[in-house]
Amino acid sequence: MPTEKTSLDKMRLDKWLWAARFFKTRSLAIQAIDNGRVKLNGERVKPAREVKPGDRLDVHLGEADWTLTVRALAMQRGPAPVAQALYEEDPACHARRLQQLQDRKLAASPEAAIKGRPTKRDRRRIHRFTGE
Repeated sequence: MPTEKTSLDKMRLDKWLWAARFFKTRSLAIQAIDNGRVKLNGERVKPAREVKPGDRLDVHLGEADWTLTVRALAMQRGPAPVAQALYEEDPACHARRLQQLQDRKLAASPEAAIKGRPTKRDRRRIHRFTGE
C-alpha cells in the first residue's frame, strides 16, 4: 500500500503557476512556459520541470514582469491570500510594477476617448482642423 506524503518537496512548474494564480488554467501556464515567458532560475524550461521552495522564477505577463522566489508548494488552487503565500516577490520588481501602474493611470490612453462614430460636432471640428 503506497504511503501518502503530507508535505510536498517538488511539483510541476505548470501546476505551481496555476496554484499560485498566475494563470487561470494549467493549459495557459503550459503555453506561457513553451513560449518562453516563464524562466526557472534564469533558464527556459519545460512545463513538467520540477519546482521546489527556494527556486527563482521570472514570469512575463502582458506588460508586467515578475521576479519571484518560490516559498511553498500547494497541491490545489486556493483563494488569493493563500496563493500569495506561495511566493515572495523581489522588492525591486514590485516597485517597478507599481511605477508602471502609476504611469498607465497618469497617461490617458487614446482609445478611451473614442466612443464609436464621430458626432456631428466632432465632424465639424475635424473639418475645421483639416481645412476641408
